Amino acid sequence: MNFVTPNKEEINPFLQLLLLLFYGIAGGLVFGIIGIAINFVMYGTGLISNLDALLAGEPKYITGMKVVQIFSSIGTFILPGIALALTERQKVSSFYGLKQPKILLLMLVLIIMIISMPLMEWTAIWNQKMALPEFLKGIEHWMKEKEDAATQITIRLLTVRSNFDFILNLFMIAVLPAIGEELMFRGGVQRSLNRAFNNPHVAIWLTAIIFSAIHVQFYGFIPRMLLGAGFGYLYYFSGSLWYAILAHFINNAYAVCAAFYMQKHNIPLDKAEDPIGFPWYGYLISAIITIALFQIFKNNAERERKLD
Repeated sequence: MNFVTPNKEEINPFLQLLLLLFYGIAGGLVFGIIGIAINFVMYGTGLISNLDALLAGEPKYITGMKVVQIFSSIGTFILPGIALALTERQKVSSFYGLKQPKILLLMLVLIIMIISMPLMEWTAIWNQKMALPEFLKGIEHWMKEKEDAATQITIRLLTVRSNFDFILNLFMIAVLPAIGEELMFRGGVQRSLNRAFNNPHVAIWLTAIIFSAIHVQFYGFIPRMLLGAGFGYLYYFSGSLWYAILAHFINNAYAVCAAFYMQKHNIPLDKAEDPIGFPWYGYLISAIITIALFQIFKNNAERERKLD
């Protein structure tokens, strides 16, 4: 079974990966500049001396940072995936298998994301306990500094002052990454790696590792890698990118909604990463049912593909 039947005239898969990288860097640079230019319109030329404050997400410039984040996301992830399909002279919908999704499979994706939450929590707890050997303590200190900085920026982005902020956060944190990162990683990187190695499992896990590493958050590496692999298998089993996009959206939208709820109830956002705390058998049951649900999804997806 292949993700999507590739055109035999497609360019070399490693060249596809290089093109994706080029498109991502160029798109991120151009659209990042556009985002900053819009900030100059918003805040005036005095922003020149405060660019560091803007990029660090200082409260005064938080709306401007969101503008930069939105434009950078479009340029870095969404446009490269579209550009690759156009480079291959194919429609984006056919290149990535964006056919009409089936209701049953969409419901299974929703259930998988809910049931897997305890499992993901356990992997997050385990990952956060990571400790490097004594001779690597300098690297560990740097990793923790990067993690703390990323956490602070995330908290600032998730902070809402109005219902509009909440809608904007959903668009910026859930909608755009779900579409863009799935186009780039599952649709682009994973698809090309599968062509290169002719092994879907190698492609899925290599892509998941790259997907997690690019976030540069070491103490969330394992759960993010597993999420990436899960999205990859949804794409592999179904041949359609829609299910991976939905799963990605659910994961990110949950974080946005949870942060909104916490602020409405005056709960500090730095408590968001505190584990709910399931008993050990809760994590085990979650793992077993999640695996079973993936098998059910696979069986139903294969049946749907035979009917198409």
